Amino acid sequence: MTSFNKSPEQLIRPEIRALSAYHVPEPGNCVKLDAMENPYHWPDDLREKWLETLRGVALNRYPDPSASALTAMLRNSMQVPDNMNLLLGNGSDELIQMLAMAVAQPGRVVLAPEPTFVMYRMIAAVAGMQYVGVALQDDFSIDGPAMLQAIEEHQPALVFLAYPNNPSGNLFSDRAIEEILEKSSGLVVVDEAYAPFTDASYMQRLGEFDNLLVLRTVSKMGLAGLRLGLLAGPADWLDEIDKTRLPYNINSLTQASAQFALQHIDLLLQQAKQIRTDRAWLLEQLNALNLSAVYPSDANFILFRTAAGQATDIFNGLRERGVLIKNLSPAGGQLADCLRVTVGTAQENKIFMKTLKQLVQG
Repeated sequence: MTSFNKSPEQLIRPEIRALSAYHVPEPGNCVKLDAMENPYHWPDDLREKWLETLRGVALNRYPDPSASALTAMLRNSMQVPDNMNLLLGNGSDELIQMLAMAVAQPGRVVLAPEPTFVMYRMIAAVAGMQYVGVALQDDFSIDGPAMLQAIEEHQPALVFLAYPNNPSGNLFSDRAIEEILEKSSGLVVVDEAYAPFTDASYMQRLGEFDNLLVLRTVSKMGLAGLRLGLLAGPADWLDEIDKTRLPYNINSLTQASAQFALQHIDLLLQQAKQIRTDRAWLLEQLNALNLSAVYPSDANFILFRTAAGQATDIFNGLRERGVLIKNLSPAGGQLADCLRVTVGTAQENKIFMKTLKQLVQG
C-alpha cells in the first residue's frame, strides 16, 4: 500500500503557502482609528426601527438570489447610469476575487500602482495570476510613463486603480487614468471605496470606455458590518463575471439591513459630510506638527510621515496610551516611516492629536 505525505506542504499551492493571512489587530479598549470605519452610530430610535424590520426576515428561507430590491435601491443611491448593470458582492473583496476568477489563465497579469490596497496582490495570487506593481511617485501620484510601459510589456487582464488611493488618500489625475484606459487591452477597474468623501467619480463615465468598470462599497459610509459591495458596468462584462458568483452571496439580513439604511441615506450622507469637515481640521492640526510630511486626502483617513526611524515608536506610544492607528512603516519602500489615521469623531480626533503631540514634541 502506497504511503502518502498528508501535509499542507504536499497539497497546498506554493503561492498560497507564501502568503500571509489578512491580519486585523485586536483593538482592546483603544480609540479605534485604524480601519477607515465611519465612527458614528445610528440614533436609538432608528436602531429600534431597524431591529423591528429584521423581525420580518425569514431566516429559514434562502435570500433573494439576485437581491433585486436592494439592487434597485443601490442603483438609485449610487447614481448608476440607466444603461449600466450592477453586480453585488459580499464586500468589494468578493467582487475583486470574482473579477480575477473570471479572467484568470496561466500567465495572465493583474497590475496596479503601488502602494495600494493589499487585496489586489493577494487575490491575484489566490487566483493563480501574476501580480505586477508599478511604483507611484514620491508624492503618491501615478508615474504615467512607467504605468504605460508596464501595460505595454505585461498586457494585464486586470488593472486596479483605487480612487482615492489607499493608503495614500489622494486622487490620481484624470489624464493618467484616461491614458491607462486607452492603452489597456484588459479591464480597468476604478475602485471607489471612499466615494462618500470625495466629489470625484468615474461612475458617470461608464460607457465612455469599453473596458471601464467601477467598484463601490457601503462599508465606508457607515455599513462596514454588512459586507456589501457593488460592481457597475456594461452588461456584456457583468453577465460573464456573474458566472463566478456563488449562489445567495448576499444574505437576507444584509439585504434587509441595507435596504433599511438606504431609506435613511440622508443620515449617512450627513455623517460623511461631518467626516469631511473633521478631516480638514485634522489635516490642519497635523500640518502644525513637526512631521516630515502630511499628505492631502480625499478619503476618510490621512497618511503622514514621521521623522526617520520614529514611526513604530510613535505607533506603539499611541497604542500604549489607548489610541490605535495603522503602522505602515514595516511595509518599507515609499511607506517607510508612515502612519495612517482614520478620521474619527471630534472627541476621538482631539484625543489622538493630544496624544500625538505629546509623543512628537516630547
